[in-house]
Amino acid sequence: MNKLLETIIENNREWTQKGKVATYIPELSKANPNHLGIAVYTIDNEEFCAGDCNVKFTIQSISKVIALMLALLDNGKEIVFSKVDMEPTADTFNSISSLETRNPNKPLNPMINSGAIVTSSLINGKNGSEVIERLLKFTRKITNNPDIDINYNVYKSEKETGHRNRALAYYMKSIGIIEGDVEEVLDVYFKQCSIEATCKDIAKIGAMLANDGILPWNGERVIPRQVARIVKTIMLTCGMYDASGEFAVKIGVPGKSGVGGGILVAVPSRMGIGVFGPALDSKGNSIAGWKVLEDISKELDLSIL
Repeated sequence: MNKLLETIIENNREWTQKGKVATYIPELSKANPNHLGIAVYTIDNEEFCAGDCNVKFTIQSISKVIALMLALLDNGKEIVFSKVDMEPTADTFNSISSLETRNPNKPLNPMINSGAIVTSSLINGKNGSEVIERLLKFTRKITNNPDIDINYNVYKSEKETGHRNRALAYYMKSIGIIEGDVEEVLDVYFKQCSIEATCKDIAKIGAMLANDGILPWNGERVIPRQVARIVKTIMLTCGMYDASGEFAVKIGVPGKSGVGGGILVAVPSRMGIGVFGPALDSKGNSIAGWKVLEDISKELDLSIL
């Protein structure tokens, strides 16, 4: 498996030259566009990796998967989906227009920014500090990595430039979708997006989801099977922004990307995969990471569709 992964990485390195690192969050522009890595973690507790699989990056929108799990655990699906819908979108991940034109005007799904901000607002905690501590504790558990933490340079950069997210949040506050203090909700959101991890870490999250909520390394159930099923379904239909349909056709597994260059994949009953390549395509997905996943999906016949 390691040899296969190394071959796939080398065959797709050229794609790193065809994308661009995110610049709208200034700190992300410092990423090395040539980085490309992959990790695989099976539900039988085997780990394989190749390329830049030990390089840390901020998980950005991959954190939406983690927040959705906690929101569902805290509230149940009826309450969560009364505040945010579960439909795919053809709009960009930070679109405002869909909020204003839909009726009922709640976010389309938990994987776009507006929906993710709502999801984060539903996580239990007496204040923002407690919420982010719960997010960190849960992330450390499902990655089996007690050193997972926030990159505070990226967090400050996001907070200082997150004007679109601020606009989305205040609009949703004005129509009653968000309760509580908007700035506190946004602070949680900016911090969760700034959680730093490696390919190996996110592959383990994928493996837990692939294993229906059970940690492969110790057999502990951390989320009910129903929650794992909901999260994987949302990932499959909505996880790759407005390229989710194309991802489903070409790769055929639940996935979630982030503008830090990561992609989290859960292959049901088989494995989790984490890829990292900060050079992005026009829709905000890792351009080389996508190609790596296309190749491994073909080689291992991973598509569930």
